[in-house]
Amino acid sequence: MKRRHQFLAFALLLQIPLFAYPILRLCQWLRMDSVQTAAVFLPLFFSQIVARLYLQQANHGPVFWLRRGADLWLGISPLLLCMLVATELPVALGWIAEYTAAQALVCVAFALTAYSVFNAYSPSVVEIKLSSTKVTSTLRFAQITDVHIGSRTSAFLSRVMQKVNRLDIDFLCITGDFIDATGVSEQALSALRSCRVPTYFSIGNHERYEDLDAILQRLNRLGVRVLRSRTTTHGEVQLIGIDDADNPSQVQRELATLDIDPKRFVLLLYHRPRGLRAAAEAGVDLMISGHTHNGQIVPFNFVVGRVFKKTVGLFKEGLTRLYVSPGTGTWGPVMRLGSRGEVTLFEIRPLTQSINVAP
Repeated sequence: MKRRHQFLAFALLLQIPLFAYPILRLCQWLRMDSVQTAAVFLPLFFSQIVARLYLQQANHGPVFWLRRGADLWLGISPLLLCMLVATELPVALGWIAEYTAAQALVCVAFALTAYSVFNAYSPSVVEIKLSSTKVTSTLRFAQITDVHIGSRTSAFLSRVMQKVNRLDIDFLCITGDFIDATGVSEQALSALRSCRVPTYFSIGNHERYEDLDAILQRLNRLGVRVLRSRTTTHGEVQLIGIDDADNPSQVQRELATLDIDPKRFVLLLYHRPRGLRAAAEAGVDLMISGHTHNGQIVPFNFVVGRVFKKTVGLFKEGLTRLYVSPGTGTWGPVMRLGSRGEVTLFEIRPLTQSINVAP
């Protein structure tokens, strides 16, 4: 209940700049009368309050698509706000007519939205090539993260798994935020059964927000190996999974409780891109994370960049690497603008082989 009240207060603060001003200004420039303006304004203005407070657990049927429409408007509104603010001066100076400016803004917004939605439905396969003295033969594995089933459908998961299954890999890692709603059924996750290699999972913040124990039971029944602050081995690899936590010292605290094998290639799965120095001090070779979505939609990438120093790509601390994926799926609006979803393919070759090591 406390979280709901906090969200309501925050949402109300954002309502005027994000929803009231753009809608009313465009309606004015398009010369809409009061009835037409009210018909547009009321559903759009209150869409986020209704969707977040009353439709949050709608995972199927017409109500799901109603929530999806509200999410889409949430993604469009910041773009529209930025474009509208940039257009105010030319309109005020008489360089462009109000009606023409409004028509152009609506057309551009629709075009950007169409591109963003298409982009969100087609994650790419991105290859990351590294080398290590701890492997004697080439190791290949994939990472998916932030798939967000609940916000996204089982059909999207099927497309992701088809991409994964086309890869020649030894195992698959899922680094959290795989599910972001309560009551996501085992059937909705059944595409995981198609995976031909072992699958390892560490929880993200969204699993913590939902029915975590039920989620883990479903994943176990689907053959997913859940790593909750524990280790396991796969050939020459020691895999470590750590539960997501808000505490910035989580990686350091949890690694101190685990036995790390210095002779194996140590792979750490942790949802958010924090704790690289602690991982390096503990002897981790590669840490893989997600969480940031690389901002997902412009201009949110600027906001994410202020919160996380490492938002996307490959980073290094001593002999330890951190890769931050921009995520496979989306949260909220099924849109990506200024970012791209991905399935990450890692190839770790023995150091004695000739290879262009990523910086």
